[in-house]
Amino acid sequence: MSGKRKILLIALLAMLVSYNPGAVRKVSFVTDKLAPENVRLSNVYSSGREYAQAEKTISSFMRKWSITGASIAVSRDGRLVYARGFGLADTLTGEEVQPYHKFRVASISKLVTAVAVMKLAEEKKLSLRDRVFGPGAVLDDPYFSNPRDKRVNDITIAHLLSHQGGWTLRWGDQMFMPVVIAEQMGVKPPADTRTIVRFALNKRLHFTPGTGTAYSNLGYAILGLVIEKVSGMPYDEYCRKMILEPAGIFDMTLGKNLPSGKAPFEVSYYTPSDVPPKPSVYGTGELLPPPYGGNDIEALGGAGAWIATAPDLIRLMLAVDGLPSRQDILSEESITFMTDNGNGYAPVGWKTTVYNGTWWRTGSFPGTAGVMKKQPDGFSWVVLFNTSAWNGPEIYTSINNMMYRVLAQVRHWPDYDLFDYSLPVPLKQGLADSSMLR
Repeated sequence: MSGKRKILLIALLAMLVSYNPGAVRKVSFVTDKLAPENVRLSNVYSSGREYAQAEKTISSFMRKWSITGASIAVSRDGRLVYARGFGLADTLTGEEVQPYHKFRVASISKLVTAVAVMKLAEEKKLSLRDRVFGPGAVLDDPYFSNPRDKRVNDITIAHLLSHQGGWTLRWGDQMFMPVVIAEQMGVKPPADTRTIVRFALNKRLHFTPGTGTAYSNLGYAILGLVIEKVSGMPYDEYCRKMILEPAGIFDMTLGKNLPSGKAPFEVSYYTPSDVPPKPSVYGTGELLPPPYGGNDIEALGGAGAWIATAPDLIRLMLAVDGLPSRQDILSEESITFMTDNGNGYAPVGWKTTVYNGTWWRTGSFPGTAGVMKKQPDGFSWVVLFNTSAWNGPEIYTSINNMMYRVLAQVRHWPDYDLFDYSLPVPLKQGLADSSMLR
């Protein structure tokens, strides 16, 4: 090869390596792109005068409800067109929220669990008609045998997906009494998920499975155990390998109870000043903040333990929306089962699905609140807070009204896709590990 051709080839390779549509201000080396603000989106990509009025609306909302930090992501026709953080991820450090910050998402986790169950059904590893408890059932386990109410043996996977398992909150939510259950079951607190399920099986059902509907965290925690049994993997591992990673999601993980267990780039959580501390779920008698040891997030598992970024939840929503703009990870039949209210089971995983294509999922927990919504006009959006409001779940109506104004106040959305401005790798990926570049 001639000297001129060698020089030309080297120059061409250098141009290919340094090209990055998000780094228009300067030419940079590959290692520059692996800083957190480029591996994941930062606020700089959704800053501009066209968003000024909308962001005033968001800031005003946060002041009204005393929200410490928020992350908002918007997609249009399958493209991520806006992703921005507001306020503080942590008040002690003064760290500002960025789109790559992770938040507890509470019951939004149920959508992940439902999608995982539907995927197992598509793989023919289970049927939605399969019984969960009893001889020959999915959880045919001596630990779960001999329930007090024999109707338990009639509970199917479809019943749990649609909150028709037979439990209500008449005597409290079994997933939020880990110390009481540990004492009654004779185990060290906090009671784990299996112990909580066994405790519930020692009580009578409130209605015959399939004859009524009552929101049940317990039912989705049981589905987490079903996923483990059928897949042969830990619940979170199956979800990551078969649901999240195929959708381009690498930063979602299960949350921990205490600050010492915080994930990289996870926000801190705050409650209104008048919220009293709670006894430690570890049975020490110590009074702790509800977000940090006052409730057992870890035991919730498939019912409410995931943490996520707002852009990643957009990815998840676009992967199960049934629209052609991005490839779905479930079949059309599975998505229809989850959303068609005429089948006697839907909404599955979602909180509400309306016939016109409006679907939404909410999640709340002391110190966090979140909403993800798919609209029939091509917009989908996610709002995550690291602060719980004084009126609890009622804030969702206000969030929806805020986002209606925000979408109307942006006259021109970008024609590019912000998903193209980030690398599909875990945020904790170290710069020293260059294997992902090969």
